[in-house]
Amino acid sequence: MIMMKSRMAPVVVLAGACVGTAWLWHGRSTSSSERKLAESEAISAGDAARGSTGPDGRLSLLVDYRDDVTDADLAATPEVEEPISRFSARDRLYRIHFPSLQAAAATAERLGRDPRVESVGWDAEASIPPGEDAQEIAAPQHDSMQEECGAASGATLHEGFPSDPCYRYQWHLRQVGLPTAWKLGQGDGAVVAVIDTGVSRVPDLAQAKFVPGYNFVADNDDARDDHGHGTHVAGTIAQATDNRLGVGGVAFKAKIMPLKVLSARGSGSMAGIAQAIRFAADNGAQVINMSLGGPFPVGAIGSAVKYARSKGVTVLAAAGNDGHGKVSYPARYPGVIAVAATQFDGSTTFYSNWGPQVDLAAPGGNTRVDQNGDGKPDGVLQNTIVPGNISKTDYLWFMGTSMATPHAAGVAALIVGAGVTKPDAVEEILLESARRPPPRTSSAELGDSTGGARIDDHYGAGIIDAQGALKKVRGSRGLGELGLALSLAFAGVSGLARRGRGRGPGLGGGFAAALVLGSSGLFVLPWLAGGGAFGAVVDVASNGALGAVDTLLGPAWRGTALVWSALLPVGLAAVLYGVPKLRGALAGLAFGVGGALLFAAIAGAFDVRFMPDLLDRAWLVLNAAVCTALGTTVLRR
Repeated sequence: MIMMKSRMAPVVVLAGACVGTAWLWHGRSTSSSERKLAESEAISAGDAARGSTGPDGRLSLLVDYRDDVTDADLAATPEVEEPISRFSARDRLYRIHFPSLQAAAATAERLGRDPRVESVGWDAEASIPPGEDAQEIAAPQHDSMQEECGAASGATLHEGFPSDPCYRYQWHLRQVGLPTAWKLGQGDGAVVAVIDTGVSRVPDLAQAKFVPGYNFVADNDDARDDHGHGTHVAGTIAQATDNRLGVGGVAFKAKIMPLKVLSARGSGSMAGIAQAIRFAADNGAQVINMSLGGPFPVGAIGSAVKYARSKGVTVLAAAGNDGHGKVSYPARYPGVIAVAATQFDGSTTFYSNWGPQVDLAAPGGNTRVDQNGDGKPDGVLQNTIVPGNISKTDYLWFMGTSMATPHAAGVAALIVGAGVTKPDAVEEILLESARRPPPRTSSAELGDSTGGARIDDHYGAGIIDAQGALKKVRGSRGLGELGLALSLAFAGVSGLARRGRGRGPGLGGGFAAALVLGSSGLFVLPWLAGGGAFGAVVDVASNGALGAVDTLLGPAWRGTALVWSALLPVGLAAVLYGVPKLRGALAGLAFGVGGALLFAAIAGAFDVRFMPDLLDRAWLVLNAAVCTALGTTVLRR
């Protein structure tokens, strides 16, 4: 009986570590998509009876054909399919014009039964959330902030980190847990698609990183902003920070992909938005920000969102500014994180929509008040082109759920930059780390984490918290990786002891150090590092071996099946096994990497690139087993 207990001990310890890791990481997981699914389908069912006109004033259907439909198939249809952009042939997404509602409705009904058609709906107009133009641009602005926020000599720098002169006015960044969160991550490696009016390289975005985008209004590669809205949104996500100029952004080391779908008037086609979503998913975006919307569903948008999620993209959209209990589209869709707006005191704003589809709240601002008493309107402050005079730039206060959404998208980019790439996992972390608003009688710091439990239809799971999100990623992940590595080592060493094989190289400091560095790394190091910006050395040391390799190899190799495998310990063992003094360290590294791989499998948060999603966990578990076997083998006499 005693022998049986001793044999079961490693199994019990490992099983307990796996269960504990699952609980530590997942907690009370929630799913916004499940809440949205039934209502979305019910509304879509009545879509054909409604009718709509597109931005050009014509009655049009937006038809999304299956990707395997051929040009010959399209040529044989009685309709004339008009390309939306040069990507229409690839996406099989077309617009069809009609002279009357009756003709369009009849065609929509027929195409809805065609197995070659994935979705058919009205090409309605999309825009910056209703009323936001008036609220943002006509909101009373103080004198130009160009001199105060610019790099002119005599500009008062913010004390400490960051050095941006007007960071002191960005109450909205502090509300989401910055700058403390910047010790844990700054979004390096994440790509955020801004689907909006375009993005221009204003002075405080000159140092920001961009990847190629597209203009779906003019159907060309020039995605510069001719309105001001999109540049302001991009600034909240990734404004250059700690550069002794202007203001800061949430994930300032992330890259921006500008996708222009709205014109200088702030409106555009749902068709263009659907193509922009697919473009982002096909060209490396990991987060999509849509600070836009409309009152009605469009099937092609829902299909595009589903496609993007399947490609590993986290999608966020504005809840809308109508001030009533109906969330706008595309925020209502399953797979989209809907964001409501808060003001300085943490209460939701007068304009923010609410409803069961709201997932989170974030700072959207209220330029009508000065609750913090700084003499400035409590809007969201960023550098952008001046609406109505796009030849000029300035630092402007905007307000709207459009401003709230990029705060959430920026935090999503921080999570992606920390290594969590799967949309379900990013959403789970955003929801579970969200915090309760402060008491209405106080503007004190936010309350405790909600753990993902919904507060109500105004806040969803709460106000986003960048610090809490990154603590969960780096802290929970580090503890989980280290605990699993220790459990695998215990199982391996116990097996050797039972078989009387002993431990040739011993379990000295080299074994322990290699186990830690192979699994979690010095994951507490960012908390101890002084200042907001930690260097590359600290970043590498605070990750385990696989995370460090990811960082060193760069985006091209990050998260690939070759990196996230047993290749590193197997390769080192093959080269260094002949050095007896190093065998303890080799065994520790093998168990450590095995713990990191097993954690990745349990968390289900990391996409193994070049590996089908269905095989991710099997691949990780298999390689964790190889690492465990390797560590045990190296320890034999």
